Amino acid sequence: MTKFSTYASLIGVNLLYACVTLFTKYAAQHAYLSKSYWLGLCGAIGIMGAYALCWQQILKRVELSMAYMFKGTSLIFVMLLAWVLFGEQITLYNIIGACVIMIGIALYAKE
Repeated sequence: MTKFSTYASLIGVNLLYACVTLFTKYAAQHAYLSKSYWLGLCGAIGIMGAYALCWQQILKRVELSMAYMFKGTSLIFVMLLAWVLFGEQITLYNIIGACVIMIGIALYAKE
């Protein structure tokens, strides 16, 4: 695996993981056990299954410490997607936190 494909895979799988949170938020906005609730819940479970399969394939090829360093990108994806899809606020502290995560990943990946 090239460095670029490794990083792209790690970012992609964490974007997939972030989508689980979006489906659970969608489910939470609907009446308990309603059709929309089940749609959100089943979507979250399906995406979590796909995530688990992808994550296992990545862990075959990447050091565990490297893989977990990129887990922070899922927080950034959740923040951005929640802003776009649910109109949630992004604060200055959110932006600072996202920058700290990206700086940490960049420093680790520089090795």
